[in-house]
Amino acid sequence: MRTRLVSTRVIIVASLCFLASMKLEAKTVDPYKVLGVDKNASQREIQKAFHKLSLQYHPDKNKAKSAQEKFAQINNAYDILSDEEKRKNYDMYGDVNGNPGFPGGHPGFQGGHPGFQGGHPGGRGGYTYFTEGGPGQSHFNFKSGGDWQGGSKSFSFSSGGSGGSNSFGFGLDDIFGSIFGGGGAGSQFGGFGSSANTEGTSTASPQRLTSINSRIYKKEIENAGMTWILLSYRPKSASKNIQYFESTVEEVASTLQGAVKVGSINCDKEVSLCKELGMYPQNAPRIFVFSYKENEIGSLVEYSGHLAAKNLKAFVQEHLPRFSKRTNLNNLDQFSTTAKLPRVLLLSTKKDTPVIWRVLSGLFHKRIIFSDAQVDDVSDLRIKSLGVDALPSIVGWLPNGEKRVLKTGISVKDLKSAVLDLSKILDSFVEASKKEASAQAKKAKTDPDDGRIPLLSQSNFEALCGAKAPVCIIGAFRSSKAREKLESILSLVSKKSLSRRPNGGSSSSRDSISYALLDAAKHQSFLKAFDKTGYKSSDKLLIAYKPRRGKYSVFRDEMTIEEVENFVASVLSGDIPFRETSGKAVLEH
Repeated sequence: MRTRLVSTRVIIVASLCFLASMKLEAKTVDPYKVLGVDKNASQREIQKAFHKLSLQYHPDKNKAKSAQEKFAQINNAYDILSDEEKRKNYDMYGDVNGNPGFPGGHPGFQGGHPGFQGGHPGGRGGYTYFTEGGPGQSHFNFKSGGDWQGGSKSFSFSSGGSGGSNSFGFGLDDIFGSIFGGGGAGSQFGGFGSSANTEGTSTASPQRLTSINSRIYKKEIENAGMTWILLSYRPKSASKNIQYFESTVEEVASTLQGAVKVGSINCDKEVSLCKELGMYPQNAPRIFVFSYKENEIGSLVEYSGHLAAKNLKAFVQEHLPRFSKRTNLNNLDQFSTTAKLPRVLLLSTKKDTPVIWRVLSGLFHKRIIFSDAQVDDVSDLRIKSLGVDALPSIVGWLPNGEKRVLKTGISVKDLKSAVLDLSKILDSFVEASKKEASAQAKKAKTDPDDGRIPLLSQSNFEALCGAKAPVCIIGAFRSSKAREKLESILSLVSKKSLSRRPNGGSSSSRDSISYALLDAAKHQSFLKAFDKTGYKSSDKLLIAYKPRRGKYSVFRDEMTIEEVENFVASVLSGDIPFRETSGKAVLEH
């Protein structure tokens, strides 16, 4: 009996000593010290420290006996400091649950978090792990032991393939090089001169995920020209690993700020949207990219590769817009011709279209036609003829073929600021194009000294016969002789003052009517909106077209000045019947 009592006392004393030693150890383990960051560290600094240390002490990379325990501490430290509530409680009480009285947390739980004491393999408060994956590619799962309430915590990481790449870490060469199309920090980024320093770019703030619903998806994502990374998840099934998916997506987005946007869809709330888009997750979250690789409308493409930031980044860059047409310096004559939209050409030293230009081509693809060309030598006579003396440069052409040098010797600080700065230049060019087109249309309609009737084309159609024109008189011809006849008559009629008889007014016809010639042989489909045969049997005719109402009237009688003048006067007075077009009159190329 005495022996049993002594044994019991020995066990109790040993247990108390063990608990005391654990408590003393708890006081020495500080999550800030574990990650090597200051107590005022930002979330970005904490995230960077975590990524660096998790790779350094990853059990698949570090074979030291203490690596597993250190790895557990790193993950638990990040779990505390990445959570604002836990971090606040730890700072105030030394306990993540906000319970005062336990410096460093509950005995055996450093920082108030289960598993911080490191534990022992397979034991209570300990850890287990397993690896999977092929050569050079591994997936690591770490499980911290149960806490004093019987809970546990799992962490999952992935180490990348060759060259020391990893899930979260980027080298500076990767950040600067791949964004702009090649080269390391301080190089010519995709033909754009860099004025950035490595520190400023590497400390960019993470790009936070926007919460996406049906309205935001249709307004800001669909057919908007911007590439999005979208994370679909269900909170209950993804609670254990959602932060690692978010961390990877945010890290990729932070290095591509200006080129991509990021969002997340809670599929428990947005069930219809997730199912409609085919994004509904079962267990683990899913990552999608809204891509412009295949078409101009854009579509969702799922990322099914390894959850490593470098891999995801490469996937995203592959799906950035590709609206810029690659051309060569022998085809510069094409830009001096007329076109419906203004055109811009990027001249750089890169043999592939730079990322910046691809991003801009998406943002402006409905307003500008993009092209780019590689230039080996700025002294090339073809470049000199454009008025360019430094690279990279942007040259623009208005719809009428007028050339303008928009920017030469472009120097960029980073991707985001480059996109913003160049967007301002392109916005100004679009506005200049609109003003020029408006001025030309006004001149064509009101200049009394210009007797020529304009030939209807895509570039002037909106101004002459668009929705703002009350009435458009179109002289359609199929021969040069017929054109000369129509132009001669319409030139004279357009200068005369024709009044609207029902109102008794005397306003000039030039204020309410426009005149244009049309090559019927080239624009047969346009004429089919008025006649199913396209007036194939007529060598010349006049069409009075009211674009706003979609109605028209045709004159095919003898073409004399008097008869045409009477026809135009009858159109303005409403004395002749109008019919509805069979479809919208669209002028094609």
